[in-house]
Amino acid sequence: MMNRKITVDFLKGNIIRSLLIFAIPLFISNLFQQLYNTVDVMIVGNILGDTALAAIGAGTPIYDLMIGFALGMGTGLSIVTARSFGTGDMELLKKSTACALCIGAAISIVITVIAQLGVYPLMALLNTPENIIDEANSYISTLTMFTFVLLAYNLCSGLLRAVGNSVMPMIFLMISSALNIILDYFFIAKVGMGIRGAAVATVISQGLSVILCIIYIGKKCKILIPQKKHFRFGKRLFGDMLTQGFSMGFMHCIVSAGSVVLQSGINGLGYLTIAGHTTARKIFQFCIMPFSSMSLSMSTFVPQNRGAGQWKRIRDALHYTMIYNVVMAAFVTVFLYFAAPILTHWISGSSEPVVLQNSSLYLRVVAPFYAVLGVLNVTRNTLQGMGMKMIPLISSCIELVAKILFAFLLIPIFKYNAVIWCEPVIWCIMTVQLLFSFYRYPDIRAAKK
Repeated sequence: MMNRKITVDFLKGNIIRSLLIFAIPLFISNLFQQLYNTVDVMIVGNILGDTALAAIGAGTPIYDLMIGFALGMGTGLSIVTARSFGTGDMELLKKSTACALCIGAAISIVITVIAQLGVYPLMALLNTPENIIDEANSYISTLTMFTFVLLAYNLCSGLLRAVGNSVMPMIFLMISSALNIILDYFFIAKVGMGIRGAAVATVISQGLSVILCIIYIGKKCKILIPQKKHFRFGKRLFGDMLTQGFSMGFMHCIVSAGSVVLQSGINGLGYLTIAGHTTARKIFQFCIMPFSSMSLSMSTFVPQNRGAGQWKRIRDALHYTMIYNVVMAAFVTVFLYFAAPILTHWISGSSEPVVLQNSSLYLRVVAPFYAVLGVLNVTRNTLQGMGMKMIPLISSCIELVAKILFAFLLIPIFKYNAVIWCEPVIWCIMTVQLLFSFYRYPDIRAAKK
């Protein structure tokens, strides 16, 4: 039986209250998820120096590209599972879980092979500085060797969220994050493994999360456990889940590809600029957690209510989240205006003026646009949950093209200022496109009447 005390009912009751209750554990989960890489950055920057920090920064966008597709697949598969839960059909729910397991296993194998063969050549193609390319390769190749661990956690936590449980994935992630901090320091400072030690610590810690998720599902959430008969899920369900998974996977992959292209432009600005941008992006990832948590809540809320045919709740939920994003962006903007230099020095351990100034400038300029980014992500996840697979994919293509233009045309002229303004401009364009598509959807238009 599923533990009702820690699940949220999205199908009835106060909308914003349900979204916030569900989002709080997601926020805490995101907080500890970011600790994986941020603790890596802090320990590497303070113990190994700016060169090692730059190596992680140069490799991270490539890692995001390699793993983004797999993680997007996991999110897409959980959307179909949430819709099955919303219909109240438990047999369909189990078949959805069985199908997700099969697709996830196949995808993890493919991504691992491609990553192991393609990481170093891709870094060389992107003009990664010679003094950091070997270290960056050792870090990323270790992580991508265990793609199945990362995908397994994303899939297990996604299945739990699909049935309204965001609490237990949070608890498991908190435990593994504490282990990650201990192992980071041990492998880097005591064993002397360099930045490869940070990757090993991450893999071991996330592996613990997977084990804990599986044990919990087996004991407390048995509605997600398929039997042998459920693996005969049929071509229609397989096709639905595959297209939904590929849609989300390609969307994440295209977004990450844009970041890789942009990184190629940043790489030409020198290793100190890379180190400063790496630090700024880590702080950025923490600051957007209140926004990404709400968008993840909508990834469960929307497909459940779509399955129940409650389109007005979907429209109202998007409106509530827009207000939420604007309010949160105002708080974050004020905070970063004063705290950006302190956070940069604290996380990077650097006293180099280039590192401190570039990171602080990036954070202060981008912060007001978090409201736009929040609306963008919520709308994109809403459209995905509604079954509109192509529109979010098109928005990702817009992002990729724009980042290519910035990387090859504007960064050589305007240097780091072009890097700073690249994403805010793109977010505004994408948000307009996605909102236009949402309000033109027939069931949403009908819900207004």
